[in-house]
Amino acid sequence: MTAIREEISFGWFLPTAGDGKYVGVAPEREPSLSYLIEVARAAERSGLEYVLIPTGGACLDAWVVGSAVMSHTKTLRPLVAVRPGLVAPVLAARMGAALDVLSNGRAMINVVTGSSVQDLEELGDPLAHSHDERYIRAQEYLEVMQQAWTQSEGLAATEFQVKDASARAVSEEKQPFHGKYYQFTRAVSTPQTVQKPHPPFFLGGSSPIAKRVAVEYADTYLMWGEPHAWIEQQIEEIEGIRKQVEAEKGIEKVMKYGLRAQVLVRDTEEEAWAAAWEIISKVSPEAIKQAEAAFAKTDATNQQRQNELREQSKGQNFVVGPNLWTGLSLVRSGGAILIVGTAEQVADRLIEYAELGISTFILSGYPHLEEAENFGNKALPVFREKWKQRQAASAPV
Repeated sequence: MTAIREEISFGWFLPTAGDGKYVGVAPEREPSLSYLIEVARAAERSGLEYVLIPTGGACLDAWVVGSAVMSHTKTLRPLVAVRPGLVAPVLAARMGAALDVLSNGRAMINVVTGSSVQDLEELGDPLAHSHDERYIRAQEYLEVMQQAWTQSEGLAATEFQVKDASARAVSEEKQPFHGKYYQFTRAVSTPQTVQKPHPPFFLGGSSPIAKRVAVEYADTYLMWGEPHAWIEQQIEEIEGIRKQVEAEKGIEKVMKYGLRAQVLVRDTEEEAWAAAWEIISKVSPEAIKQAEAAFAKTDATNQQRQNELREQSKGQNFVVGPNLWTGLSLVRSGGAILIVGTAEQVADRLIEYAELGISTFILSGYPHLEEAENFGNKALPVFREKWKQRQAASAPV
């Protein structure tokens, strides 16, 4: 699968649990407001277009951080997490619409159905141990969010305000939804989003049901970094589901694909590999054992794939392909694969992913402030030039 003519976007990661040069140890830098704004501004200056703001018990709230970042940047887009089942869907739609309006159409929504079981238990989620059921709930949740946005009557000055003709028309055309977990029976008063029909959804997950929900509701299917052949296989599976949904429901849709990975760029490959090993140099054996035990308990298919990849690569110093390293996954959950090398090498690996169909990359490095500037100043221009050349070569004559 190729997408040579497609433009490629790049995002960065905000370290809302703290930051530093090392993983597996206490962070050197606190996630203060001033520091997170500094990272966001550095990403914007470096040519990155949006920031992923994570969620979970160790992180500052994504919506609060997203609002702060939005107000201190001009073009950077906040990609904030909505967690189906933990906030009422109409309220989540109102929050998303407010962020979209106040940022002048920059809001993006990352749909997070899981996280660690411990985090879900702490939040009181009754489906903490019901993986597939969480996705069934997410389907209904996203349906209600979409209807709240697309059928919005706009903000009312008062609850007793008489509806004008356009508002009555929206109300009359409403499409009631009755599900197992949620109902939507009337148009609601919520800000009308700047983006139409609504802010874009990102959704990840490698299980069959996660991929089905992504095809039906997400604009971008987000994958954690894996070797190129693994990513190609996942895209093929999604395309198969997309065709199935199209045949069943008559929904014609073009999926976008995103990749979440780490990057480390240095002037020489030797310097890059030395810096990569330095990141995990302070990890204790006890921390590794604790991480292994936690990873083994996961019910998330994508984390299970990361576990498999790490175990397969142990005998090769965690190298899983040219410039691809899984060493961070010893103590880091999520998209932990690290693309290591010179600006040319890192750009080439990203080009290979883009040629498979990846159209957006969410990247990060340690520390996030310096590495945002490093990637943006060194590797991103090389990628842009190489991709431009490929677009020109593939253009019809």
